[in-house]
Amino acid sequence: MQYLTIWDLVLTPIYLFILIALAKNQRDKRYPVGHPLRKYYLPGLYVKFGGAIFIALVYQFYYGGGDTFNFFHHSQVINSALDDSVSNWLDLLFRRSPDVNPQLYKYTSQLEWYNDRSSYFVAIFGSIFGLFNGTSYIPIALLFAYFSFTGVWAMYRTFVNLYPKLHKELAIAFLFIPSTFVWGSAMFKDTVCMFGLGWLTYTTFRIFVNRDFSIKNLLMLGVSFYLIAVIKLYILLAFLPALALWLLLTYSHKIKTIGLRWMVNLLFVAITVGGFFFLSKRFASEMNKYSLENVASTAAETRGWIAYSSGDEGSAYDLGAFDPSLLGMLTKFPQAVVVTLFRPFIWESKKIIVLLSGLEALLFLYFTLKVIAKRKTRIFSMVIKDPNLSFCLVFSIIFAFAVGISSYNFGALSRYKIPCLPFYAASLIILYYNFEIPTVLYKKSYLKSSKNKSALT
Repeated sequence: MQYLTIWDLVLTPIYLFILIALAKNQRDKRYPVGHPLRKYYLPGLYVKFGGAIFIALVYQFYYGGGDTFNFFHHSQVINSALDDSVSNWLDLLFRRSPDVNPQLYKYTSQLEWYNDRSSYFVAIFGSIFGLFNGTSYIPIALLFAYFSFTGVWAMYRTFVNLYPKLHKELAIAFLFIPSTFVWGSAMFKDTVCMFGLGWLTYTTFRIFVNRDFSIKNLLMLGVSFYLIAVIKLYILLAFLPALALWLLLTYSHKIKTIGLRWMVNLLFVAITVGGFFFLSKRFASEMNKYSLENVASTAAETRGWIAYSSGDEGSAYDLGAFDPSLLGMLTKFPQAVVVTLFRPFIWESKKIIVLLSGLEALLFLYFTLKVIAKRKTRIFSMVIKDPNLSFCLVFSIIFAFAVGISSYNFGALSRYKIPCLPFYAASLIILYYNFEIPTVLYKKSYLKSSKNKSALT
């Protein structure tokens, strides 16, 4: 099926011109000439645009369809309701039941994901963006990439404020990892989640470290939390324990008595773990397959289905059999983390797309071994002393385990794992260069560049 039309060819240059002009205005306003972050702003956005266009071409001419065009199809159907009435269009946006409004049946019958809130949410964004371009795919994808970039940039700014001397290295981690700017830029759930995760990270640090309780921060915290919860709840399930540990290490450092500090740490960990298990059981129905009762069996079912459907086509992987229980799943913890961060190995790559992912994974493995060789046994003490480093590693590892144990397909995994890649890369950079936590971390204004005296925010 032909998803890209002549309108994509006509409108794409126009949209690129407009969005780049807006970005240049934002850059010049916030990052004047000489500012250390100025040189990364537009290149970071350009690779996002490139990723969105690359996905459009690959899915149209290589795959001949796929998830991104399924989202797009839903957006087209939603916007076609405008031919009847704005009322029907609004009813589709808010997923009103056709039983209440029978006129919706002719649309909902074409909407496979109408009752799948997480998938349909992406289609809603696509339909709103499509109002400005006749619902053409590439212009919509460029808007997805543009707004997603604001979240990724906010995440980058957060860590540059903490480690200002590493602005170049952190730019690579947050802006220029190929998987993140390719799979996190087109019309995907992952693109929206990268927007949400970026702003969630930024506002969390602003509120809990800088104690900046502005309406803007509180609003963005709520919006980003809601988006991730609706679209990919498991990101929050990995993020919240890491956040709890980060808060624990950040504020327990203020306790001077070592014994009391350890008591507080152990109590906090016990409360966090107990609360996690309680909430997982309490909201099992809302969490569905991500509840403790279902997550292990879901992973086992996914393993069986992928093995059956993929065969030996070069994309499937297997971690070996395990009991469909939480304990059985945890026995695969090391393998799941390794497959997410360091596989596919080059010899496992039987497709071009998988090979590109394999080359990226090889680089992650190389730099991981390089950090281990340089820091050796000091790594553990460095992680404990730096709450930000602890946060990055704990989130990365928990998330890597979650997607590694449940994907069983290198193609899908390359997309699902992108939320943890910037954090893992950042942790490697911080460990390698061993920069201390800035002494002004807990002050309202952050470090300033000695070169131009302008704040890195």
